[in-house]
Amino acid sequence: MGPTVHSPQEPGLPAPAPSEAAAVSNVGRLAATIDRLRRQIQEAQRAAEGRALIEVAKGILIERLQCGLAGAAQQLELLAEQAGVSQLELAADIINQAAQDRISEATREFLDSARAADEADEAAEAADVAVRLRSAENGMVEAPDAQAVAVSLLEHALKPLGATNVAVWTVGSDGSLTLAASAGFSAVEAGRWRYVPPGVNTPARSALLERRAVWVRALDEVGLPSIGMTLTPDGGRVAVPAGTGGRIMGVLEIGWPGPVGPQPPQVHKQVEALAELCSHVLERPVEPGGGAGQAELIGLAEALPDAALVLQPHLDADGRLTDFRITHANPHFVDPAGRPKGAVAGSLLLEAYPLAAHEGGLFSVVENVHATGEPFKAENMTLTALVDDVPLPSLASVSITRHGDGVLLIWRLQDEATRLASLLQHAQRLGRIGGFEENTLSGEITWNRQLRDLYGMKPGEPPIPLERLADHAHPDDAVLIGRFLRTLTHHRRPATTAFRLQRSDGMARHIRVVAEPVLSPDGRLLAVRGAYQDVSSQHWTEVALAATRDQLAHTEQQAAERNRLALQLQQAIMPPSRGPMEAFDLNIAVRYRPAEKEHLVGGDWYDAVVLPSKQILLSVGDVAGHGIEAATGMVVLRNALRGLAATGAGPGQLLTWLNMVAHHLTDNVTATAVCGLYDPETGVLRWARGGHLPPILIRGEEVAELDLIGGVLLGALSEVTYEESRVQLMPGDTLLMYTDGLIERRDRALHHSQQQLLQTAGHPTASLEHRLDHLLTHSNSDTDDDTCLVGIQLVAPGTS
Repeated sequence: MGPTVHSPQEPGLPAPAPSEAAAVSNVGRLAATIDRLRRQIQEAQRAAEGRALIEVAKGILIERLQCGLAGAAQQLELLAEQAGVSQLELAADIINQAAQDRISEATREFLDSARAADEADEAAEAADVAVRLRSAENGMVEAPDAQAVAVSLLEHALKPLGATNVAVWTVGSDGSLTLAASAGFSAVEAGRWRYVPPGVNTPARSALLERRAVWVRALDEVGLPSIGMTLTPDGGRVAVPAGTGGRIMGVLEIGWPGPVGPQPPQVHKQVEALAELCSHVLERPVEPGGGAGQAELIGLAEALPDAALVLQPHLDADGRLTDFRITHANPHFVDPAGRPKGAVAGSLLLEAYPLAAHEGGLFSVVENVHATGEPFKAENMTLTALVDDVPLPSLASVSITRHGDGVLLIWRLQDEATRLASLLQHAQRLGRIGGFEENTLSGEITWNRQLRDLYGMKPGEPPIPLERLADHAHPDDAVLIGRFLRTLTHHRRPATTAFRLQRSDGMARHIRVVAEPVLSPDGRLLAVRGAYQDVSSQHWTEVALAATRDQLAHTEQQAAERNRLALQLQQAIMPPSRGPMEAFDLNIAVRYRPAEKEHLVGGDWYDAVVLPSKQILLSVGDVAGHGIEAATGMVVLRNALRGLAATGAGPGQLLTWLNMVAHHLTDNVTATAVCGLYDPETGVLRWARGGHLPPILIRGEEVAELDLIGGVLLGALSEVTYEESRVQLMPGDTLLMYTDGLIERRDRALHHSQQQLLQTAGHPTASLEHRLDHLLTHSNSDTDDDTCLVGIQLVAPGTS
C-alpha cells in the first residue's frame, strides 16, 4: 500500500469526507468549464456575426470601387484606421449608407441628436446601435426557424434596451393571432398563449387594429392581458405591426420587467426597424391555413353568384401602399355607374371609383382588411360612382376578405325590386301581418313565414285551409267566421272579420283577417288571397281606452256636479251684483265677477254690513284654491267674521280671531283678507290686513294705496297678532277694496299690475257705481279668477 497524504486543515474544523470534498470540487470545475465554453460560444457567435457584416461591407466596396477582394479588405482596414473606429463599426456604417432602410434611419436619428449634445458619445452610441441592429438582421437571415429569429432579436438588439422578453405573432385571415416565436418566456407560458382568438383585446391586437406602435407603461394599468403577465404584471410593453407594402403579417411585442417610461424617438425608430426585419421573415407567398394564390382567388371569384373584384396592392417606389389594382372582375360584375367590366378591370381602385377615397369609405375599408386580415361585411353600404361628373349613390351588401396578398371585394346592388321586397318584409314583421293564397282548384295553400309565426306553427306543419278556420278559433266566433266565408266563397266578394285565434301552444290572439276572391274571366273562383293581422295589442288598448273613457265620464260628471253645487252656494251668498246702499254719510257699492269656467269657482268674498254699534263692517277676502272646498271655506270665514264683528272688537282683533278659526276650525283653509270698520261719528276708518293687497284711496286727483301694514296669511300660523291702521276720510273721498283677480296676470309681476290699476282707478266717473264698472271693464287680468270689488264714498256736505 502506498503512503497516505494528509491535507492540512484549520484547527477545530472537521475534515470533510473524502467523497464529499471530491464531489464539491468536481461540480465547481464543471460549472466553470460550462461558463467558459458558453462565453467562448458567444464570442465565436459575435465574431462570426461581425465577420459576416465585414464580408457584406467588403462586397459593397468591391461593387463601388470595382476592386478585388484583397483590395476591398485593405481599403476597409485603411478607412477604419483613418476614422478611428473598428472595422466592425465601419462595416455597419457602410451597410447603412448602402441600404437606406429603417436601420439606417435609426442610426441617423442618433447622429442627428449628436449635433446638439456630446458628439463623441452620441456617435459611439449610434455606431453601437447600427452594429447591434445589423447583427440582429444577420442573425435573423441565418436563423433556421422563427424561434431562432426571436432569440437573435432579444440577444443582439433588445437586451441593450433593457427588454427581457419578446414575442412574434402572426396574423390569421380571421384576425386571430398565433405565437410564431418567443424568447424570454417559459415553455409553459408560450404554450398557454400559442393562439389568441379574434376579438380578444391584447396589446398586439391593439397594434394590429390601430396599425401603429402601441406603448403600454405597465400591463396592470391598462388591464390588457398578454403573454407573461402573470410573472410581470407591472411590466411595460410595446407592440409594433410587422408588415410591408401596407399588409401586416404579424406583430412584434417586446416586454420589460417593470414599467417603461416615455422613450426617445431614437428608441421608437429602433423598435420599428426591428418590426420591419420581422416582416421579411414572416412574409410568405401563401398565408397559412387559408391563403390562396392569384389563380385560386380568380377561380373563387368566378364561382360566386354576386359581383366580385379581385384586388392586388399597388406599391410606390419605396414599397408603400398607394392603391389597389383591379386584376379581375367576375361575370356577375355590375358596375354602379353602368360601365362594362372591361372598363374597370386593370385600372386602379381610386381611378375607377375616386369617391371611395373619402374618410370611412370603401377604400379605407379595403385598406384595413388588407392590412389586418380582419374580414368586413355590411348589409347597407353606400357605393358612390361618378356618372358624367354627377355622384350616383347606390346601396349594396358588401363583403371584403383577404386571401394571401390579394383582396376579394364582393357586392350585391340593391335594385328597386329588392328594396321594395325588403321594405314589404319589414312592414309585415312590424305590423304582425301574415299573407296567404289558397288555390281552390288544386287545394294548394301558400303561407309566408309571418303567418306561420302568428299561428305558432312549427316548421314543416301544413297550412290550415280557410274552411277549417273555425276549428282554431273561439267557439263564440263561429257565426262571424261563417258569415265571412259565405261572403268570400259564395257571394265572391271581398270580406273581413275579427276572431280570437286559439293556438296550439295555448295562447289566444285577437286576429283580423281580410281576403278577396280571384275570379276567372267567366266568373269561376280560382283562388282566395288575403292577410291575417295580429291586433291583440290594439284590442286590449281599445278595451283599456273604453274603460278609461267610462271612468273619465263618471269623474267629469262628479266634477260638474261639485262645480254646480259650489257655484250655487257662492251665488246664494254673493250675487254677482247688488244695488247701491247708503249708510249714514257713506255710499257703498259692491261688485262680484265669477270665473268664466265653472270648474274655476273660487273662494273670493265681500261684505258690507251695519253693525249693532252703528259702525260699518267692510271686508274682502280670497280663500286659496277652487271648487267646492274653496266655496265652503269662504262661507265659513265670511260668516265667522260677521259673527265676530258683533262683539265690537277692532279690525286687528277680528283678524286674529279669524286666523284661529281658519287654523283650528277648518280643513287646511288658508286665505287673505282686508277688514275695515268705519265710524260715522268721527269719519275714521280703522283697517287691518292678513296677507292681502292694501285698499286704494282716491282723494281729488290723487290716487294711492294706503300705507302697507304687517299681517300674515290667515290660517298659516296658529298664534298671530295683526296690526291696525287708521285713515281719516274727507268728504268726497273714495276707498276701494279688491281681490287679486282684478289685476293678476301670468306675464308680468304683480306690482306692475298694481300701478296699472292706480291709473285706471283715477279715471273720472259720474258715480261710485260707474267707477266700479269702469274698473271691471278695463281690468287686464288673464287668470280667469273670481273678482270681488267694494267701494265706499264719503258724501260731501250739501249732497244727498
